[in-house]
Amino acid sequence: MSSTPKTSLRGLRTFCVAARYESFRTAGEKLFITASAVSHQIKSLEEELGEQLFDRTTRELSLTETGKSLYEDVSPLIDQLNTVVAKYKTGAISSSIRISVQPFFASEYFVPRLREFMSEHPEIDIQVGTSDETMEKHPSDADLSIRLFRSPPPDMPSNLLFPLRLVPAGSPEFKKEMTVKNKKIVSEFPIIVHEPRPKAWAQWASAAGIALPENNKVIRLDSTIAVLRAAQRGIGAALVPVPMGNLWLKEGSLVRLFKKELVADVSYYLVCTEDRAEDESVALLRDWIIQNFADSS
Repeated sequence: MSSTPKTSLRGLRTFCVAARYESFRTAGEKLFITASAVSHQIKSLEEELGEQLFDRTTRELSLTETGKSLYEDVSPLIDQLNTVVAKYKTGAISSSIRISVQPFFASEYFVPRLREFMSEHPEIDIQVGTSDETMEKHPSDADLSIRLFRSPPPDMPSNLLFPLRLVPAGSPEFKKEMTVKNKKIVSEFPIIVHEPRPKAWAQWASAAGIALPENNKVIRLDSTIAVLRAAQRGIGAALVPVPMGNLWLKEGSLVRLFKKELVADVSYYLVCTEDRAEDESVALLRDWIIQNFADSS
């Protein structure tokens, strides 16, 4: 009686890491094996399945449609298995961390990448909260926070991530209708103002040496996501925070109107409460955040 060959769990784990980064080299670094070992395991899995999982070229690696489908099906199962195994690890860290992240930073930049950390450390429970974008204050109910500060709280451990940078952007149609002569915008140029930064457009114009039209129409909105949505719909020009807004620019729903960026007088800082600064689980998350987000500008 013949039995169905069992697929290597190690091969599936390796595939998921390689698929996540679309790189055998990076997968090898994460798994502490060589890139050639990763390649060998992926090739064995492809031979077993009778399907090509990656398109390989000299300069880049990308998932095939079959590879994408397999990753979507298998990755949650691997994450679940990691969580189960973590419960039985001797000396495993069992911890919960509350982190407060300003809304736009959280939705566009932090949360989409958090799965990487959670996959590597399933024993750590992460609770992400979003709160008012305007407050230069570490929330009292959070262990960690990523927030905008002119200077971080002096009595709390903190790490500079990067300064807030803003670039003028609008819909592709909006840009087509924009006319600039002698460093002055002479076409209609309604501007969308993020209420916490009412002077940002004037500061950008001064730094760029570009004159805005007089008696300009102004639309004021109280959240970053509302500002970008309005710009996306062609209502006006917005100052888009980068790198958080890069996906919007990359997909083309918004385009840069000028190259000049405004570097604001505030920066994103990672702040930690003093009583949890020495926790091993908190240290792991802090190190991961610094590695992945610091100096992203």
